[in-house]
Amino acid sequence: MAGQQRPGEGCSCRNTNCLERPLRRLFEGLGSGVAACPWPFVLVPLLLSGGLGSGFLFLPQRQANDIEGQFTPTGGPAKAERDFVRQHFPTNDSERFSVQQMPTEGAYAALIAVAANGSSVLAPAARQDVQKLDKAMRARRYDQVCARSDGVCASPNPLLPMLGDEEVAALEELTFPGSGPFFLGTALGGVRTDASGRVLSARALKLVYYLREDGPEAAESRRWLEDFLQDAPSDLAEMSFVTYFTSLSRQLEFEGNTKSVVPLISITYFLTITFSVISCLRLSCIRNNVWLACFGVISAGLAVLSSFGLLLFCGVPFVITVANAPFLILGVGVDDMFIMIASWEQSLRKKDKPDVNFLLGETYSEAALSVTITTLTDVLAFFIGTWTAFPSVRSFCLYTGTAFVFCYVYTMTFFGAIIVLNHKREQGNRHWLTCMPVGADKDQAEKSCLYNACCVGNCSGQSSRPESEHPMSVFFTKYYGPFLTNKWIKPLVVLLYGVYLGSSIYGCTQIREGIDLRNLANDDSYVIPYYDDDDKYFSAYGPRVMVVVTESVDYWNETVRLGIENCTQDLEGISYVDKNFSQSWLRAYTEIAKQQSLNINDKGIFIGNLPELFQYVQTFEWDINKTHDKIEASRFFIQTVNVTSAIDEKNLVNQLRETAEQCSIPLMVYHPAFIYYDQYLVIVQNTIQNVIVAAGAMLVVSLLLIPNPLCCLWVTFAIASVIVGVAGFMTFWNVNLDSISMINLVICIGFSVDFSAHVSYAFVVSRESTANNRAIDALSLLGYPVLQGAVSTILGVVVLAAAKTYIFRTFFKIMFLVILFGALHGLVFIPVFLTFFGNFGRSSPNTESKPEVPRYRDNKDCP
Repeated sequence: MAGQQRPGEGCSCRNTNCLERPLRRLFEGLGSGVAACPWPFVLVPLLLSGGLGSGFLFLPQRQANDIEGQFTPTGGPAKAERDFVRQHFPTNDSERFSVQQMPTEGAYAALIAVAANGSSVLAPAARQDVQKLDKAMRARRYDQVCARSDGVCASPNPLLPMLGDEEVAALEELTFPGSGPFFLGTALGGVRTDASGRVLSARALKLVYYLREDGPEAAESRRWLEDFLQDAPSDLAEMSFVTYFTSLSRQLEFEGNTKSVVPLISITYFLTITFSVISCLRLSCIRNNVWLACFGVISAGLAVLSSFGLLLFCGVPFVITVANAPFLILGVGVDDMFIMIASWEQSLRKKDKPDVNFLLGETYSEAALSVTITTLTDVLAFFIGTWTAFPSVRSFCLYTGTAFVFCYVYTMTFFGAIIVLNHKREQGNRHWLTCMPVGADKDQAEKSCLYNACCVGNCSGQSSRPESEHPMSVFFTKYYGPFLTNKWIKPLVVLLYGVYLGSSIYGCTQIREGIDLRNLANDDSYVIPYYDDDDKYFSAYGPRVMVVVTESVDYWNETVRLGIENCTQDLEGISYVDKNFSQSWLRAYTEIAKQQSLNINDKGIFIGNLPELFQYVQTFEWDINKTHDKIEASRFFIQTVNVTSAIDEKNLVNQLRETAEQCSIPLMVYHPAFIYYDQYLVIVQNTIQNVIVAAGAMLVVSLLLIPNPLCCLWVTFAIASVIVGVAGFMTFWNVNLDSISMINLVICIGFSVDFSAHVSYAFVVSRESTANNRAIDALSLLGYPVLQGAVSTILGVVVLAAAKTYIFRTFFKIMFLVILFGALHGLVFIPVFLTFFGNFGRSSPNTESKPEVPRYRDNKDCP
C-alpha cells in the first residue's frame, strides 16, 4: 500500500524520506475523504470565494499607485534629506518662488517648442509661434494660480521677454549656456554657437509654467492642470511643434495603466480554457476530460477571487503590479491540474475495477506531494520577496503568495472533488455534455466509426473502456527520450548548455539598473514625445543640486570658510559637475567683504552685514536659516552636466554623496530627482538578497520533501542556472533591473524548481537498470505534463505582450524567459546531465543483490 514503510526505509543519506512518507499517508487520507463525500468540497470553496470576493468592494480605497511611494525604496536617504530641507528652508511660492530652491518637483506645466524643418526656434516665425503659445497658456487664467516672486508670476523661460521684434539685438548678443544673470542650459536646446559662445541658432525652447502648491492654493493648481490636460489635445492640435507634460502627467498615466490590462484578462482565460480543453480532449463521448479542464481553470479563478478579496478586507495596498498576478496564478493552477490529471489517469490504467476512494487516495499520495513541493517553493519565494525596500514589490509578492496558497487548497479540495464527480459520470456511462446514459446496441454497432466515437464512446460501438497511454507519452517514450539520450546527441546538448551559460554570464555583466520614469506611461501617451524631445535637446545639463551645510558652524571663522571652500571645490571636481555655474552665498559674501574691507572674521560683523549681501542677490536670503545670533543651516548650488543615462544617475548620486561624507564640514547633497535615484543604491542588493535567501529556502524544502539528496542537488543547480539565464537574457531583451523585473526574478526561483523537481525526482525513483533508461522513463511519465504546464503558463501571460505598458510587457518578457529556460532545463539539460551522474549512490548492475522493494509507492507516476 502506498505510504507504508518497508524494511530498510529509515532515514539515511540516500533516503531522506522522514517527512515525505507521513505526508504521503496524509494526502492519501485526504484523497479518500474527498472521494467519499465530494459535494462539500465543491460547495464550500464556491461559498468561501463568494464571501471573500466581496472584499473587492474595498478596491477603490485600497489602490495605492503613488509612483514615489511604490517605486522608490522605503527609507531612501533622499526622503530624509527632503524633510531636512523643508524644515530648514521653508518655501512660500506666493511671494518668493525660486525653481532651484524647491524641495520638490513642484506643480507645473511644461511645453517644448521645436522649430520645424531644422530651422531655429529664435527665427522670427518661430518666435511668433512661441509668443502665441505663451498667450494661449496665460489665457487659461495662469496669472491667478502662478507661483510668484515679488508679486510677479515666475517666468516660464528667461528668454520670453526677448522674443519680440524690438529685442532682436539682445538675442543676437545671447551667449550659451550662461548669458548675464541667466542660465540657459535648461531653457534653450539644440544650440549652435560660435567660438566665443554666442548663440547662432537653437532648435528647441522649453516653457515651464510653475503653479502654487503651498497651502490652500494647491487644490486650485491641481484643477488648473487637470483642465489643461483635458483641453491640451484640442488646443495644441494645430501646434504640432509642441510637446507637453505636467507634474500630474506621470501619475495619471500610471494610474490609467490598469484599465488597459483588464480586457486582456478575459482573453487570457479564453486562451487557457481553450488550450486546457484541447489538451484533455478524448475521442470518446464518455471519457472526455473537458469538464476537468474547465473546472481546473475555474479553480485558479476562485483562488484569485478569494485571495485578493481577503487581502483587500485586511487593508493591504493594491498596486498596479498586482494586476499581473491573475495571469500568473492561472498558469500555475492549470499546471497543477495537468499533474493531477496525469496521476489520476495513471492510476486508472492499473486497476480493472478500482474503488474511487482508493484511486483518489493513490492519486493524492503521488501527485499531491509534487504539487505541494512546487507550491511551497513558490509561496516561500514570494513571501521572501516581501523583504524588500520597494512597496510595489511587497504588495505583489503578498497578493501572489496568498493566491498560490488558495490555488493549492482549491486544487486539493475543489478540483479533487470534480475528478470524483467526473469519474462517477464515466462509471455511469453518461455523455460528457448531456450527462445522459449512452451505450451500445445492435443499431449503433452498425453506425459509422465517427458516430460511435462521438455518441457511444469509441469507434467499435462498444461501451467505453479506460483509454491506453496518451499519444504524447508514447512520443516521449519511443522517440524523444531515445533521441535525447543518444550518445551523439548528448555532447550537442552539453555544447548547447555551454553556449547558454556563456551568453547568460555575459548578459549579467551588461545588465542595466533602474526604472526609466517614461516607462510608467502608455506607449501612445503624449508623455513619450515630450520625454524624447527633452532627451534630445535638453540632456546636456542635469539637475541643479543643492549642497546643504547641515549643522551650525562658525562661518566667521576663516578656517571654517576655507573648509567649506575646499569641500565645494571637491564637489566641483567631479566629472558630472560644471564649476562655472556654481552659486554660493558664502563666496559672494567673501568677495563683497574683500571689496569693502569688511572684517567678517568677527561674529557680530559677519551676522550684522548679511542684509547687505541680500541687497545684491535677494534669493541668497532664502539660502540661510538664521536666528538672531547664529546660522542653523545654509546651502549653495552646483550644476551637473551629461547625466544622460541610468548609469550616469547612479554614478552622480554616489560620487556626490561620497565626496560630501568625506568633507570635514557636515554636508548633504539633495535634489528632488534623488528620490528616484535612490533605487540604484538598493536594487542590486535587494535582488541578490532575495534570490540567495529564497534559493536557500528552496534547498531546505527540497531536502525535507524530496527523499533523495541527488534530486535536491539538481533542483539547486536548476535554480542557479535559470536565474543566471533570465538575468543575462534580460539585457538582450532591453529589460532593466528595477523593482518590476525584481518581482519576476523572485518568480524565477519558484518556477525553476517546478520544472526540474518533477523530472529529476522521477529519474531518481525509477526502477530502470541504466541511467539512459531512467531518463527515458522520467520523460515518458512527466514530459507531457511538464510541457503542458509550460505552454499553459506562457498562454497565461502571452496576451501581456500586446500591452501598451512597460510594466506588463516586462512581466511577459521575463515570465517567457523563466518558462522557456525552466522547461529547457527540465526537458533537455537535466535529463542529459542525470545520465552522466545518475549512477551515483546506486549499486553496480553486475553486483548480485536482492530484488529491489518499492519504497513508498506501487507505481512510477509523477511525484
